[in-house]
Amino acid sequence: MLQKPIQASLLAAGAEAHNFTRLPRGPERLIGMGFRCWLAGFQSGDIECWELAWQHYPEELGAQCAKTIVSDLSVWVRAVRNAAAREIEVYPAGCSGFCRDECMAIAMVAAAQQNACPALKACAFALLETDELDDVVDMTSTFANTLQTEGIVLSANSLALSPAIDLGVRPQPH
Repeated sequence: MLQKPIQASLLAAGAEAHNFTRLPRGPERLIGMGFRCWLAGFQSGDIECWELAWQHYPEELGAQCAKTIVSDLSVWVRAVRNAAAREIEVYPAGCSGFCRDECMAIAMVAAAQQNACPALKACAFALLETDELDDVVDMTSTFANTLQTEGIVLSANSLALSPAIDLGVRPQPH
């Protein structure tokens, strides 16, 4: 079944949608899920979206590490949202894959960790559809460095997977 990206609350997908175990394991899942929850919280104003990320990150990373990373995640997602020339889309919480925009966000962090500035800027431009990239590139690099400091390193293959991590789920055009 095809899933359409949303521009609203994760909670619209229902309580069963809060199971992230079907997403791929590892840093890419953590970043994609965090981006999904945090952006949905900003878009909807629903604090439960952020609480969902807060519940998941300490389970994966421990409380202290999660606090540092989620703090930078919040700043990064806010920068992405504020710079975007369009509404960024995310799938509902329970989807087993990531939509194009989520993949581009993951690829941005991977590019920053790989010191691949041209790739970071290309992904940022594709996601944001604006030339005003400096703040987002800086915040992405800060977030990527925080992750790396905590031992969370995304695969260089995450760059090659953009604009879609193919898990059998495709976004439908509006």
